Amino acid sequence: MPIKKSTKKFEKNHLKDVLGRRKDFAKTKQKQQIKAKRQERNAKDNARAADVEEEEAAKKAKKNQDGSKFADMSVDDFFQGGFEVPEMPKKKGKKSAAKANGVAPTTGKRKRTTPAEDKDLSDAQAEDSGSELGSEDGIGAHKGDLEALKSKDPEFYKYLQENDAELLDFDEDADLAEIDALSEDEDGTTPRKKQKKDTEGSDEVTKAMVKKWGAAMTEKHSLRATKEVVLAFRAASHLNEEDGKEYKYSISNSEVYHELLLIALKHVPEVIKHHLPTKETAAGKIRVPTDSKKYRTLGPLLKSHTTSVHHLLENLSDTATVRLTLDSLLEILPYILSFKKLIRDVVKTVVAVWSDTGSTEVTRVAAFLILRRMVVIGDPGIKEAVLKTTYQGLVKGSRNTTVHTIQGINLMKNTAAELWGLDANIGYTTGFNFIRQLAIHLRSSITNKEKESYKTVYNWQYVHSLDFWSRVVSAHCETLREAESGKESPLRPLIYPIVQVTTGAMRLIPTAQYFPLRFQLMRALLRVSMATATYIPLAPALFEVLNSAEMKKPPKPSTLKSLDFSTLIRAPKTYLRSRAYQDGVGDQVAELFAEFFVLWAKSIAFPELALPVMVVLKRWIKDMSKKNQGNKNGRVNSAIALVVQKLEANSKWVEERRTKVDFAPSNRAGVEGFLKEVEWEKSPLGAFVVGQRKQREQRAKLVEEGRKAEERKRKEDREEEMEVDQGGEFEASEDEEEIDDDEGSELSGRGD
Repeated sequence: MPIKKSTKKFEKNHLKDVLGRRKDFAKTKQKQQIKAKRQERNAKDNARAADVEEEEAAKKAKKNQDGSKFADMSVDDFFQGGFEVPEMPKKKGKKSAAKANGVAPTTGKRKRTTPAEDKDLSDAQAEDSGSELGSEDGIGAHKGDLEALKSKDPEFYKYLQENDAELLDFDEDADLAEIDALSEDEDGTTPRKKQKKDTEGSDEVTKAMVKKWGAAMTEKHSLRATKEVVLAFRAASHLNEEDGKEYKYSISNSEVYHELLLIALKHVPEVIKHHLPTKETAAGKIRVPTDSKKYRTLGPLLKSHTTSVHHLLENLSDTATVRLTLDSLLEILPYILSFKKLIRDVVKTVVAVWSDTGSTEVTRVAAFLILRRMVVIGDPGIKEAVLKTTYQGLVKGSRNTTVHTIQGINLMKNTAAELWGLDANIGYTTGFNFIRQLAIHLRSSITNKEKESYKTVYNWQYVHSLDFWSRVVSAHCETLREAESGKESPLRPLIYPIVQVTTGAMRLIPTAQYFPLRFQLMRALLRVSMATATYIPLAPALFEVLNSAEMKKPPKPSTLKSLDFSTLIRAPKTYLRSRAYQDGVGDQVAELFAEFFVLWAKSIAFPELALPVMVVLKRWIKDMSKKNQGNKNGRVNSAIALVVQKLEANSKWVEERRTKVDFAPSNRAGVEGFLKEVEWEKSPLGAFVVGQRKQREQRAKLVEEGRKAEERKRKEDREEEMEVDQGGEFEASEDEEEIDDDEGSELSGRGD
């Protein structure tokens, strides 16, 4: 029978809304409907047949009185009658007639179903979607009805497959029914009354329940058990918190709590991976089937579980549990990228763990792996957010720099530098903005005439920021790496602003107290120059140190310990003009001179590069070695003289080999290939620098061993003091008892 035009119009304009309202009605009323249906079934089973007949007759008479044309019509008769709906009584308006037929008020037509059938289908959907409330008999009966519908009206069954497949595929998705309720707290759209109603009467989680859930998840990958674990894990993550919320489950046993955490953190990602397998490309990109029905159904579960993991991570202190939580979060990361707000919160928390000075190295590496994964698989917005938050965490975590925290800060700088090379274009944009901020701070310090304005630049956070950007360009603009890729890195344009800002900060306050800061920034520039083959003139800045009053005047005798310049940016005032400080500064200057010139030890222009510096240093040594004037510090003068000697030896070595070349200075290929086959360690200056580095490593090792031994000794002393204090208190209490006994005896004697 051909379909009428009105029916097609109804299918186009209103059928989708009708089906949607039907589904919403089934979800919101499923508990009440199933309860009522069970009560009705039990009443019919227990009632007498006559009572049932009388009840049906009464219902039929009532329908006839209402004038309904569908009262005596069965479902089969209705389907055989086509799509024309009998006209309703004229006394009812168009709106009321439409309402009586269960259709939108804008039309008077109705496709196929009656209000009674609407209720049956809603009940069927509710019974099918209930995870624990639906009975096996109800599911079997509903399946039989659908099979009968398939044989009687295959066209309508096909239509349901195309437009309402969830109604038919209830066996496959039986475990997914109540997962939508998990998103109530996260979305904030569900009324508080409904939350309280659904969560009244929390069930106590037992070992048997946890064991049953774990077995179902590992053996069958059950989504029903996963949903229960997620609900229980939500309560576990908010344990002992007075937030006014009620949860389906409660936990009071510590062993159950521990087992539940293990199952939730280990097995939930496995179940999700089983039901939503991903595909990874060669570039590291991961494709998640976000357009599938299972992903849409599992979305609330994923969001709820991730929110619980995030809340747990914010309040954890145990290292092993933090590591396990981070590993679990790494597994589900590809599935939650669409939750932008949640991702931002997760990034902030992970960065806080990564930048915490109290975190162990293993924990920091686990947190970094999450950040790296986000940059690899995330969209440009997520990548930019991760880079910005990471840099902010680095600046915040480097505020307190001591000999105990310097290793953790260097780990942060090295790992964060890797992130900027994963997407160099976004890395350049964010890097340029942050370097510009550093330049603005420097300009403000220069133009501002206030006394304390320089402190916005002369602090550990600013120094670590400049050092970090030097590591970024050194890691990703290395000449060997660019030669392998065949093109320059997009981050190479950042070299010039980094060098300019660093040299400006280095010379902002040229006093002797901030020589350690100058040395820190010089090492950052040496790193950039060595990795990128960029010439940066550092010799004048070093000669400024030698030409200062601190190094030209005789030092005052003192018994102070030598300073560790690797953890200093400002020297204590007690060290100024002391011999310990002058010796330390002299060693640093000699070392940096050698490290600077060894970068160009094989250059064909080394003699011309070193000649002006050798002349200036010889003149300084001559002035400082005079009897009537000078610093009268043989150690410093000898160290500088040794550097000059090695520069002269290296210049002669280069000149000897330069006489054998047959190309002009304009031949760039010949100039760049000069001594290319010779290792820099074979040069006179290179051999000297290698020996100096080994000596410094040995001294640093001895200092580190001494520091550890001193810490152990202090710890033992504190433990002994605590034992002595406890023993003293115990002895004092015994003495007090003896005094009390004596006083008691005296009182008793007086009484006698």
